[in-house]
Amino acid sequence: MRQQALKGKLYIQAQLTVLTGLHIGAGSDFAPIGAVDSPFIRDPFTKQPIIPGSSVKGKIRTLLAKSLSPSYVLQKIEEDDERIQRLFGSAAKDSARPARLQFFDMKMTADSVRQFDAMELDTYIGEVKFENSIDRLTATANPRQIERVPAGAAFQFQLVYNIESPEELIEDMQFLADGFKLLQMDYLGGHGSRGYGRVRLSDFHVGVFSLQKEELGVDTAQFEQLFEGCNIL
Repeated sequence: MRQQALKGKLYIQAQLTVLTGLHIGAGSDFAPIGAVDSPFIRDPFTKQPIIPGSSVKGKIRTLLAKSLSPSYVLQKIEEDDERIQRLFGSAAKDSARPARLQFFDMKMTADSVRQFDAMELDTYIGEVKFENSIDRLTATANPRQIERVPAGAAFQFQLVYNIESPEELIEDMQFLADGFKLLQMDYLGGHGSRGYGRVRLSDFHVGVFSLQKEELGVDTAQFEQLFEGCNIL
């Protein structure tokens, strides 16, 4: 069976630090005169920048799939590595399965909000990067303004893993650690080839919760050390 009984939950916390300006765009049908051409996504209540969990989940999954793909063109979802399917789920027809990983939208830490709130920035906790693309045939300039989360901003990274098969737990965590390492060697959001979106994960904390009477034997310190070892920046 592709889905098994729930044995417990593994809770993973860390700090995600933005190393270079980060842009995850927020769609807008209306841009008043003088506004930034491409704003980043914000929490509608606090107006502070957030990082959607879907962005992190999709990025890590894609990086893992690309790393295991035999060619430049990715295979179909149902042909993904078994570890990818059980961690990130699959909506493929006739072989759908739920994900063991549950990602959270990331909010800035309280300390980081206080730090940047006291700074004079282009926008509220944001900087504006002026860029200019040049048409190679006509030499026509196309200036634009891109809003970025400034380097140094810290976010609360949270992730829950469903423990369904204790025998696969270590393998799943090692594979997830590979995903963390790939993410830190790549980028989040857009314009990564121009230096945007470099991030670092640090200060991992792993906890476990289970209503099962039998002892799962989960060594959370082992996983914390494993994830911390992924920090190469």
